[in-house]
Amino acid sequence: MNGLDPAPVAAAIAARRRALGDPRPLVAAIDGHSGAGKSTLAHRLAALLPAAVIDGDDFFAGGVLLRSDSPAERAAACVDWQAQRSVLATLRAGRRATWHAFDWEAFDGRREAEASACEPVPVILLEGAYSGRPELADLLDLRILLRAPDAVRLARLHRREGGLGPWDLQWHEAEEHYFGSVVSPAGFDLVLETG
Repeated sequence: MNGLDPAPVAAAIAARRRALGDPRPLVAAIDGHSGAGKSTLAHRLAALLPAAVIDGDDFFAGGVLLRSDSPAERAAACVDWQAQRSVLATLRAGRRATWHAFDWEAFDGRREAEASACEPVPVILLEGAYSGRPELADLLDLRILLRAPDAVRLARLHRREGGLGPWDLQWHEAEEHYFGSVVSPAGFDLVLETG
């Protein structure tokens, strides 16, 4: 996430929260392709704001095997957005939310035995691909799209993942469908370019 100063983004979030004039938490989605820098931005923002970060990967539901369905079907099924809705609605109501995250260590479809939790702090940052999806729109106060050039994203992913195999590539196809056909930059409140 080189070159992107989080301070103006934090200021925009704080201004939106003041404009709401509501004591409930403000919920902001930080969406973008894999490797765009969403997690880094979310954690930098959390250091500047009274904010909690919810990792969208906790809600992965797409399975651990190669799939033969279409990118559109994969994009629709890869995140348990109904569980995300439940967590966000609970937090907006001022209550502590809990969920069982996908167990990436086991990588066999199980959820972690220990529950994750989030308190209803002033700002909730839901970060991850698909976090700005239409099914969550009524629970989101701010939708942020983070974009990076493909070459930059792929280099980051190769460093982070140690390479991209067929399983990864099927999910990249799903992301391409999502960002090409389900959401558009015009639907986001902030579009941030990073390099």
